[in-house]
Amino acid sequence: MAQEQILLGARPGQCKRDAKDSMKKRIGLIATGLVGGSLVALYAVTAPFVAPALRRICLPFVPATTTQVENVFKALGRRSGSLVDIGSGDGRIVIAAAKYGFQASGFELNPWLVWYSRYKAWREGVHHSTSFHISDLWKVSFAQYSNVVIFGVPQMMEQLEVKLCSELQSTAKVVACRFPFPTWVPDHTAGEGIDTVWVYRAQTFKSQRVQTTSTGQALATATQT
Repeated sequence: MAQEQILLGARPGQCKRDAKDSMKKRIGLIATGLVGGSLVALYAVTAPFVAPALRRICLPFVPATTTQVENVFKALGRRSGSLVDIGSGDGRIVIAAAKYGFQASGFELNPWLVWYSRYKAWREGVHHSTSFHISDLWKVSFAQYSNVVIFGVPQMMEQLEVKLCSELQSTAKVVACRFPFPTWVPDHTAGEGIDTVWVYRAQTFKSQRVQTTSTGQALATATQT
């Protein structure tokens, strides 16, 4: 009888321990699921912002500083008309341009940034004078724009020289931020350090291209003769 009482008395305690172990396992599984789900969600949100930086020739998203934005429009002076920001990021240059009276457009490969830019433009009340496009800059012609802003990287600037030189009108101006173009001679600069912007007149770099081409042809002719 005493042995039966001991065995019967042990069962409730064992059940409690089993219940506690089961509860701990459930809590562990729930916590693991929450952490895993959070990581997946974080990756889904941040991956599109990081992905452009992994491309061969890229425009990684690095937001312009307030000083950089100010320098861009100081450099453009009293110019007006159409403006395009190549690699427009979160839209701050385009939105600022609209407030300065430009009809401004932005081209950006990252859809998350484009949607966010459109929302910001609507919130700032300039959506009627702005437009944002999800597009690869190499597949777009910029011939219609009289003002071009680019936050580029060194690996792409030489190819972009060729593209803009062939597409832009002679009256256009180009503002390069963070990195200058490798062969173009700037008309002037504004700011200093990482906030420096370089301003180029299309008339100047188009003339430079013609002179270079003429010189190359003359040398080729002289070599053949």
